[in-house]
Amino acid sequence: MQKKILIPTIIVILVSASWYLTRGGSTETVDLFTSPAIGEFVVDVTTTGELRAKNSQEINGPRGVREFRVNNMRVQRLIPEGTIVKEGDFVAELDRSEIMGKLQDVQLDLQSAQSQVTQAQLDSTLELSQARDNLINLEFALEERQIELDQSKYESPAVQRQAEIELDKARRQLAQERKNYQTKVLQAEAKLSEVEAELTKKQNEINRIQELMGQFTVYAPDQGMVIYRRNWDGSKITEGEQISAWNPVVAELPDFTVMESVTYVNEVDIQKVEVGQKVQIGLDAVPDKKLTGQVTEVANIGEQRKNYDSKVFEVTIVINESDSLLRPAMTTSNKIMIERIDEALQVPLEAVHAVDSLSFVFIKDGLSPVMQQVQLGLINENSVIIHRGVSTTDQLYLTMPSDTAGIRKNMLSEQLTQN
Repeated sequence: MQKKILIPTIIVILVSASWYLTRGGSTETVDLFTSPAIGEFVVDVTTTGELRAKNSQEINGPRGVREFRVNNMRVQRLIPEGTIVKEGDFVAELDRSEIMGKLQDVQLDLQSAQSQVTQAQLDSTLELSQARDNLINLEFALEERQIELDQSKYESPAVQRQAEIELDKARRQLAQERKNYQTKVLQAEAKLSEVEAELTKKQNEINRIQELMGQFTVYAPDQGMVIYRRNWDGSKITEGEQISAWNPVVAELPDFTVMESVTYVNEVDIQKVEVGQKVQIGLDAVPDKKLTGQVTEVANIGEQRKNYDSKVFEVTIVINESDSLLRPAMTTSNKIMIERIDEALQVPLEAVHAVDSLSFVFIKDGLSPVMQQVQLGLINENSVIIHRGVSTTDQLYLTMPSDTAGIRKNMLSEQLTQN
């Protein structure tokens, strides 16, 4: 009977004790520890990029429409992006309505120029005809003065002198009118040349516009895969959008033999990135595919891009491998290798704390922590190199101890921290 009572009593006591211990432990902070490790230390900058062909052939709309004050051209039709085309295949159709208006204006100007040429021809014909008639009349007048002079030899000297004066005046007037006639011929020729030049100019403008209008239908200059132009915000050109007359690129035919990844690095990390650094590249579309590359260009000026909180700098990475899987606009993950050390003593970033511009770790020393000053080296996203202050045998707190009152501090000598 006593045993039957004793066994349940013991069970209740054990359960109560277990519940009490569990409840009590839940209110205490559990300290986590780590030890410094020696191994490879890599500093890198990780970014997301987009593939593009390093070399490509542009497919352009009409060049030269700006001379007719056409600044933009609307896209009416496009073949699907990624279409494989041969040389001379149709790619796009641009709206001709604005250039057609310019053609009509120039055609009206041409008609006006033709009228001016006709008018100039008529004016010169009439004016020169009148001038020639005047010359004939003056020649007759000169002949009459000569006859009068011949007949005056039987007259008094005064009459003879008067006849000589009249003859001389007629002779000088005829000479002057002949010079005037040559001047009028030159003026008529100059006037006619001017209006004919304007006529030729308008005709050439019509020919140029008609030539440009033929370029509003865009054909492939070579064979390849059509990739459409990207706008400043990264979006692709589509039907209904406009292309600029300053840069009338509709699409391009990329050369897939050499590809590059274009990425953007924030203004904090750009100081670490340099031309020539090696890059590890992954493809989001093919996770198992690993590629290598090298930084070839780093922009000097930052820009504010969509989906970025701060200024970013464009970085171009050429890909070493050539692979048929690589296509423009594929998303890449780029790990730019800034620095690599084969063996370095390192600890997690969580184990290092800053106090008054100095760096410390908390080392487990028996039951109490010790605050140890450390000299830091390179830092990456997860770890930091420790040059002085700890060893691989130390146990470091991953979080700051809850009670640091009266904790012992070990400081490095000033000579060590300056080396």
